[in-house]
Amino acid sequence: MTRRLVVEADGGSRGNPGPAGYGAVVLDGDTGRVLAERADFLGVASNNVAEYSGLVAGLKAALAIDPAARLEVRMDSQLVIEQMRGAWKIKHADMRRLADEVHALVDPTDVTWTWVPRAQNAAADRLANLAMDRESGLVTDDASTGPLTPPSTDPAGSGTQSATTGAGDPGSGRAPRPSGAGVRFDEEKPVTVVLVRHGQTAMTVSRGYSGSSEPGPPLDEHGQQQARAAAVLVDRIGHDLWGDIEYPSEIIASPMVRTQQTAGIIAERLKLPVETVDLVKEADFGEWQGLTAEQIEERWPGELEPWHTRGDVRPPGGESIADVGVRLQQVFDDLLAEGRGRTVVVVSHAVAIRAALGVAMGAQPGSWSQLRVAPASVSIVRLFADKRHEIAVVGVPSEGW
Repeated sequence: MTRRLVVEADGGSRGNPGPAGYGAVVLDGDTGRVLAERADFLGVASNNVAEYSGLVAGLKAALAIDPAARLEVRMDSQLVIEQMRGAWKIKHADMRRLADEVHALVDPTDVTWTWVPRAQNAAADRLANLAMDRESGLVTDDASTGPLTPPSTDPAGSGTQSATTGAGDPGSGRAPRPSGAGVRFDEEKPVTVVLVRHGQTAMTVSRGYSGSSEPGPPLDEHGQQQARAAAVLVDRIGHDLWGDIEYPSEIIASPMVRTQQTAGIIAERLKLPVETVDLVKEADFGEWQGLTAEQIEERWPGELEPWHTRGDVRPPGGESIADVGVRLQQVFDDLLAEGRGRTVVVVSHAVAIRAALGVAMGAQPGSWSQLRVAPASVSIVRLFADKRHEIAVVGVPSEGW
């Protein structure tokens, strides 16, 4: 009869990225007896890398016990479970490398992948925290005389501060959902989108309609200062500001010069690469490009106001506000499909950010222009699969922090 082994794995990062560690436990699938425990300190790494590292260590321990065993993996990381099932894409190089290690060890289709709540993954979580506390590794085999770590007395079964980042979970190192947060009746983790408008340009000062049909203009000197202030503000997310939100792990930006410059300044601060995504570019203003509101009204009398207030009016050769919303809805769908429990910084433009906020709220396009989105301001949206998205922050100015 084929033996059944259960691998419970977890990982965490105190800072994300920050000091990281993982833990893994191998159990007899029939008796629940602990057969092996693994834990190690990883130095500075992200939460997702730590979770994958725990999975790899747990699988290696299980295969050393019985390479022919039927395996079930239990983790509280929905991201890792869904990626291993093949339901979600694996984007980042470090995670792809670790996922390749998993594939080299097992055929994922032969493994049962089970998501469990944090409270049901306490043993692996405890080991991960112990590794981070001691900054060292631990290995035990056939630990039938008792667990490596002492029994816990807190409700989550964790004797140390948890390093995983589920908002509001017992024992979590992340702050609980704050008062006034969007109401949820489940434990689903969202994708958090931090929307940053680019800093000031010459067109911002002249109040010209600067769209996506031209790559320029660049940031002016004050715009560069604003971008640096935005970088400082974004760097505080998940630390001393909005502590229930994961620290950013990705940056995407519009292809325009002003957004690429702003994203580059933020990326240098966060030590992350920038991915260019055409869908988050500014509205195409067509023949209105570069003109002020007064000039547009003079040449196309009565057309500018309904472009803003109706949302379905297109300038000659350009896009309506609703058209921009279609693009931003696709961005949201793509981000959700790529995995939850992460924070993505999106550096974009005034109309595109208004559209993103409007789509998230389910508001009519004609009302989106009522949202104030200043240069280098920060807005935060939390995306859920059921489309009950949370608008956490709108138009916070980056200067003055």
